[in-house]
Amino acid sequence: MPQTVEAHKVRWGILGCGWIASVFTKDLLIDPATRGVYDVQHIVQAAGSSSSVDKAKKFLFDVGAPDSTAYGSYEQLVADPKVDIIYVATPHSHHFTNTLLALNAGKHVVCEKPFTVNAKQTKILVKLAREKKLFLMEAVWTRFFPLSIAVREYVKRGQIGTVKRVIADLSLPQTPKTYFDDSHRMVNPDLAGGCLLDLGLYPLTWVYQILYHSQPAGSRESPSVTGSMNLYRTGVDDNTVVVCTWPDTIGIATTNLYVATDPSAIGTPCVKIQGTEGEIQVAHPAYRPTKVTVIRGIGSEAVTESSEFPMPPGHGMHWEADAAARCLRDGKLEDEMMPLEESIVIMEAMDKVREISGLRYPERIESLEQ
Repeated sequence: MPQTVEAHKVRWGILGCGWIASVFTKDLLIDPATRGVYDVQHIVQAAGSSSSVDKAKKFLFDVGAPDSTAYGSYEQLVADPKVDIIYVATPHSHHFTNTLLALNAGKHVVCEKPFTVNAKQTKILVKLAREKKLFLMEAVWTRFFPLSIAVREYVKRGQIGTVKRVIADLSLPQTPKTYFDDSHRMVNPDLAGGCLLDLGLYPLTWVYQILYHSQPAGSRESPSVTGSMNLYRTGVDDNTVVVCTWPDTIGIATTNLYVATDPSAIGTPCVKIQGTEGEIQVAHPAYRPTKVTVIRGIGSEAVTESSEFPMPPGHGMHWEADAAARCLRDGKLEDEMMPLEESIVIMEAMDKVREISGLRYPERIESLEQ
């Protein structure tokens, strides 16, 4: 039911004019009422391109916000006093410097995943945001899906007993030599390419939101982490496994550029949450799932129940924007569904597997220079 209180309006500045920026911005422009949201409202105030104002103007026209302000530099965008919050939508390699720019300009920030290239960079951003009392969040959109919230609740209520293992995969058959040249962001080390940072964050998200996030806040225990990678000719990973071990449970996250999680496109489970009394299966894709199945019991005694979570108008990025808007309204500096310490812990896990496998990006990408 619509609320009688006026919706809190948040004015967004879009930093970067690529594909992911267009998806996010189009979601901002959708009437929140279409997803049952009445307490917040989004305004696309401005967008900035690093190359030209014309590119920013074209971006705004293409997404349906032709009257918003276009800037030909990121510096101009973050200086706009009418912008409340910046959405950073540049390549992985630039997240650290672009988020630093926005925070130093006094802007709240939602930064596209992965937050940064390494955990030390993330820690610098978190420290700066807290010092400046600014909101900061990694845009792991899947966390905010009603389906994800429901699955976390299933686990919390003990519907499958004690969780002993989580297995999650996101693999898309995009054979690099066929789909990409070596300059493409997916395989280009100068852009922090590779499947772990791009795709692998999603299976890791499922592992951590079940096995880490479900622990009591303030006393969450990080796992020991190991893993392995195959490296492509450019030096980035194209086939990766991450194993996270807690004292009484294990999470396994895998990602690959050659094989498919769901080759027949029939909704193969991409996430299996296995407990002592049953299993929860999330249907592919791990980043945008709409179906979950709960199996209680084993064998002939098993009871299976499937639930659909239809996607409302848009791509699904609006829920994370709604969460950020509520935090700004309520004066919160981070969101409890995607807390900053958890972003750091997950980044540390990815760092560990890269270290084991010898994947280090160019120094200018890994740099902590501010």
